[in-house]
Amino acid sequence: MYLTENAEPMPTGATPTILKAIVTKRCVSATYNRQAIVLAPHVLFMKNDALHVGGVTLERDGAVPREYKMGVFKLDGLGEIAITDRPFQTSELWNPADERFVAQPLMMVER
Repeated sequence: MYLTENAEPMPTGATPTILKAIVTKRCVSATYNRQAIVLAPHVLFMKNDALHVGGVTLERDGAVPREYKMGVFKLDGLGEIAITDRPFQTSELWNPADERFVAQPLMMVER
């Protein structure tokens, strides 16, 4: 399909960006607690009537984090979200049956 003058513009904002990153398995850059992070998002889900992202932080202020873990981030707390060219593999830490994510998942990576 080719874009034409009548084509609908692509949605923008945090939610569509995270959804696209999950589907394409691309990392996102963002700010979180005033730190620049690179995140491999594995799931977008609802918790307490707010959107949250479950993912692995691969960089924090340009350095590898001390601990490799599956973290949870409130989507509203992530600023300046952008998809990067950096692909990611599904983490061995990813468990779709994890009680944190299983109640109301909206999108998650495939194994």
